Formats: sequence, C-alpha cells, structure tokens
Amino acid sequence: MTSVFQITCHFSCIRSMRGYCGQNNKGRSYQKNCLKCLVNFKTAALLHQITQSATPQVSPSTFLAVIFVSIQLFSILSAFLAILEERVLRRLLPSQPNAYIYLPHLKEHEDSLTPIVHLGQRRTGVSLVLGVPTVHRQKQSYLVNTLQSLLFDLSTAERKDIVIVVFIAEVTIYLLQVTVYFTLCSLPDAVSAGVIEVISPSPHYYPDLSNLKETFGDPKERVRWRTKQNLDYSFLMLYAQSKGTYYVQLEDDIIAKQGFFESMKKDIAYVLSEEWLFLEFSQLGFIGKLFRTSDLPMIVEFFLMFHKDKPIDWLLDHILWVKVCNPEKDSKHCHNEKARLKRTYKPSLFQHVGLHSSLLGKIQNLKDKDFGKQVLFKSHNNPPAELRSSLEKYLSHTLERAYNGVDFFWGLTPKIGDYILITFTGPQAVKGYLFRSGNIETNGDRFYNTTVEVLPTSVSIMPKKVCIHYRSKV
Repeated sequence: MTSVFQITCHFSCIRSMRGYCGQNNKGRSYQKNCLKCLVNFKTAALLHQITQSATPQVSPSTFLAVIFVSIQLFSILSAFLAILEERVLRRLLPSQPNAYIYLPHLKEHEDSLTPIVHLGQRRTGVSLVLGVPTVHRQKQSYLVNTLQSLLFDLSTAERKDIVIVVFIAEVTIYLLQVTVYFTLCSLPDAVSAGVIEVISPSPHYYPDLSNLKETFGDPKERVRWRTKQNLDYSFLMLYAQSKGTYYVQLEDDIIAKQGFFESMKKDIAYVLSEEWLFLEFSQLGFIGKLFRTSDLPMIVEFFLMFHKDKPIDWLLDHILWVKVCNPEKDSKHCHNEKARLKRTYKPSLFQHVGLHSSLLGKIQNLKDKDFGKQVLFKSHNNPPAELRSSLEKYLSHTLERAYNGVDFFWGLTPKIGDYILITFTGPQAVKGYLFRSGNIETNGDRFYNTTVEVLPTSVSIMPKKVCIHYRSKV
C-alpha cells in the first residue's frame, strides 16, 4: 500500500489547491513541490494497483505505457509550473523594480511580494478595481457594511465589470481567518461570482517598524500606524494594477452613493483624452481617489520611497507638486497647476462613517460635507398584508411605510419577546424573501439574535407530508 507520507501529502495538496492555504502557505516552491507530490501519489497508487494485484490484469507493454504516460504527465505539469512562475515573476517584479531598494529585507524571501489569495476568482479585464484595505479594529468592524453598500445598487452588467479587492493588512493567522470567514458568510454570492476578492500580504512583506523616527509631532505609535498604512496601500495597488483599467482607493468604513459606478464611468468619459493623475470623488483623506492602473507603478514607487516620512495623503499631494509646480512661481500658480492633475467632483460619491479608527484609541468623526443626504432605502413592492408589531416606532419611520416601499422602519430599542407580524390578506406563492436590517449611518441600530419564520396561517391548508414551515436566524 502507499506510504503514510504520500497520503498526507495528497490531502495537503488538495487543501492547498482549494485555497485553504493560509497558515500552510510556504510560497511558490511549496506549491510546486506539492503538485509534484500529488502526481507522484497518483502514479504510485496506480503502479501499486498494477504490481500488487493477485492476478495482474495488464501486460508488460501496458505496464510500460502507464509509466511512460505518468512521466509525460509529470513533464507537462513541470513545464506548466515553470511558465506560471515566470509569468508571476514577470508581472510582480518588473512592475515594481525598485521595491527591493526601499525595502531591502524583501530580498530574503522569494515570496515577499506575492499576495495570498484567500477568496475570489482572480478576475481581470474589468473597468473598475476597488481597493478596500482593512485591519483589525478592537471596538467595531465596518467592513461587511462597507462591502454591502458598494454592492447594493450595482446592476448585473456592472457586477461583471468590477472587482472589489479586500486587502487584509494582517499576518496573524487568527485575524485573517476571522475576516475571511465573516466576508464569505456575509457575501457568498459576490465571492463565488468573482466580484469580491480577499487577499493578504506575505508574512515576509513588512519590515521592522519598531525603530521609526518620530516626525511632525506624532507619537511613536502613530508614526508606526501611518508607515504601515503606506506599505498597505502600496501592496494593494501593486496587486490591483493588472486587474483592470482604473483603480479606486477606498477604506473599510465608508458608504457609497447609489449609482456611483455609473457616475464614475460618465466622469471618466469626459476627461478620457485629457491629462490628469487622479479623479477625486471624496475630499476626505485618501478615500475615493481614482487612478489609471497604468500610473500605479510610479505612484507605488513614490510611496515606497518615502513610506517612513509622511502620511499617504501628503505623499500623494507631493507627487502633484513634483510633476507640475515651478519653484520660481508663487503658490497660486502651483495650486492651479495641481488642479489640472487632480479633478474634484461634487457631490462626493463616498462618505466616511467609521467612528473608531484602526489606530487604537483614536476617535475620528469625519464627514464629507459634499456627500449630501444618502437614500437609506430602496423602493419595492410587497403583496397586501396586515402588519402588527410590539416595537415602538421612531418619529415617522413606521412599519407600514417601510412595507409599502416609501421609507425605512426605525424603532426604539427592542427587548426580548418583541415581534413583527406580517399576515398576507390573500394566498401568496412565496418563492423567497429579503430581510435587511441595519442602517450604515447608524451602524448599531439593527436586529440581533432574531428569528425569521415563514408559515401558513392555518394548519388545515398545510400539504400532507410536506413541511412548509421555514425558520432562519438573523
């Protein structure tokens, strides 16, 4: 029988190829050896079946043919892996040739610039690539709400022309697994369709951040936070540049205005042939900045060159200054020249909603005044029904108005035993339902530990031997 090592390696390979490589990922060399191991396992198993059979069923010529086919399969696989590795290196390394100058520790590991893809279909060729970096927040996570807001109003065609790359800027296995789990469980359809990808950096990507110089009056912890943020954004941009035509930098605690995809495409069309470095769809920090992906290598190199020195939004402004400002002319001239490369659009398409910063202890109640008022519900049609609830409404946000598609329901804090009862006035063939709870602008106002039940009003109409009672947890 085949050895324990071969069987163990076989299942290890299966897990790796399915994408559950997280803590077992050891770079391209591991993946290559793992696939070789899988071929060896299958070949060994086949030869064992032939040679150990009590009554051999094959002739010597067939036996030799099996060996020949196995060798050919191994050769083809090895050639394929070599081509694949060459393409990966050609895409990653020449696109950022000076990364090793600014981050010399990267030379110590061959996979230091290779992303770990946890979820997604590796979609390419889209119009818009949305980059959403995220880190662990001790107080509250806004990531899933942000992704839901980005997906909420996209049409079927738009979903096929966009990819949202979630970059988990962590190397701790537990934090990676938690984020991947909640993303997959909350948005399984978007993940399986390739609309959402979840990646993280190589564990060898980050340098030692313990001995940074304190500048601009920032304490050591803030200097470390902003330096790591520069590295996070650079890695995300490096990954995104080959996936689409335009890249939009976002954060993990924002909401999007309905129709943002169409608005961006229209604004891009107006300036398609003009000179610009980025289009600004939010004036807060680094949110809502749209770049041509062809410009990302230059931008990333600048960020890496000065990653220890200044925050990322300051560095972006310095790129503009370097490109168009004349030191012999006044600041007004510089401002006007920079405005040519930075096109600002109003109203803003993205709003910052996070209160607790990823920098521990920092509260940032920042709002973009040009965002305007967001529509907080989507109009819809429901069948006629009688409505009852033990929840007390807040202001004019009644259950009836929500059910009729003219407003959202907003109630006072629920308690154990509270309910909402919807009774159809006539028979209905129910194929499905959508129960959406929560308002991204008031993130805590949602139903927790809630059960949704669908059942007939009378047991007399229940079909025999067919259970039509449905129960789900929210």
